[in-house]
Amino acid sequence: MSVFLNDWAQDGQSAMLGDFGVTEDVLEGAEILVASYTYEQYSGDAYVLFRRDGKLWEVHGSHCSCHGLESQSYQGNAPSQWEPEETTREAILHRLDRGRWGEEGKVADATRAALAVGD
Repeated sequence: MSVFLNDWAQDGQSAMLGDFGVTEDVLEGAEILVASYTYEQYSGDAYVLFRRDGKLWEVHGSHCSCHGLESQSYQGNAPSQWEPEETTREAILHRLDRGRWGEEGKVADATRAALAVGD
């Protein structure tokens, strides 16, 4: 079950894809587990965790007020920040348990719950 949080809570996947400036084909064969985007004080932060072909993937994005997630540079001339990185359950839990990422409340809680499925 997909969990969309914060600014994506209402419009879910369509809002996520729109903010990254990508089309649905980037999700072919993927199951979104957790996706969150917050835009506060003129900057935005995004996190997406999904499963595809039995592997976990993450997308991290951020921006200032000048540009959105659809651009990678302050000049606004690079492609989208939608750049999935393969990860593991252990790597995510390590960041949650030992890093500062675990302080993020709803996103951390939803990520832990998504990773607990199947235990």
